[in-house]
Amino acid sequence: MGGGWAKLAAVLGMIKFSHTVFALPFALLSMAWAAGGWPGWRVSGLVLLAMVGARSAAMTFNRIADLKFDRKNPRTMRWPLSTGEVSLSFAWAFLLASVALLLLAAALLNPLCLALSPAALAFLFGYSLTKRFTWLCHLVLGFTDGIAPLGAWIAVTGTFAPPAWWLCGAVTFWVAGFDLLYSLQDAAFDQAEGLRSFPARFGVVQTLRASGLLHLLTVACYAGAARSFGAGWLFWLGVGLSAALLAAEHLIIRPEDLSRINAAFFTLNGYLSVGLMLAGFADLCMRR
Repeated sequence: MGGGWAKLAAVLGMIKFSHTVFALPFALLSMAWAAGGWPGWRVSGLVLLAMVGARSAAMTFNRIADLKFDRKNPRTMRWPLSTGEVSLSFAWAFLLASVALLLLAAALLNPLCLALSPAALAFLFGYSLTKRFTWLCHLVLGFTDGIAPLGAWIAVTGTFAPPAWWLCGAVTFWVAGFDLLYSLQDAAFDQAEGLRSFPARFGVVQTLRASGLLHLLTVACYAGAARSFGAGWLFWLGVGLSAALLAAEHLIIRPEDLSRINAAFFTLNGYLSVGLMLAGFADLCMRR
């Protein structure tokens, strides 16, 4: 039993399962908006399974694709797949199981979800390769996460709608913006290995400016989603607080001091995603 828990902990560490807190709250918010409230256990459960399958597949493929780099990067060389704590064969098996979970959930939701799942998989796998040839890789990662609220809306209604696209845009710019900050840690390594991240190409100052611009676009998309859906004052309050958190994220990171990147990356962004979701839920409850 102890060995089983240790293996599970290693796998969750390999895929950074705790980072699910970024995209999942926006998927749940989109699901609730599409349903006008609680969509029922079946739909919500299948959306959750699809999210788990998609996230696990994407991160596992990322670890496999980047293994030769992760074993050399001081920041990543102690990750479970890099050290051999998780074997490559097990990682491939886990990847296939995750893809199967996503496809099964999509098939059980509705025909459009299933029809679009190959396109989703193309982004889930493809973003891991983009840093090899373009510094726009951060936007590709952002859109890959931005698919989550779009997919959740489709899961409920079987259609596209403007609020879902606004949430997709918000998550795209938000994730791309904080991924730029996170990537500052690997700028020197990326340069040495010929990887084309934005920080490796343009440096610290331009990366901070680009991240700030993307987060301004994030707030604009939050506002667009609120207006499109017709959200009430509680959600608008959440938008304002989210803007304040994004501002704080940029205030604690300076070109001459990057020591707080992890606090900005995980803590503040975790508060933002969960807080905005709760604001959206509370707004729905107030209006029913």
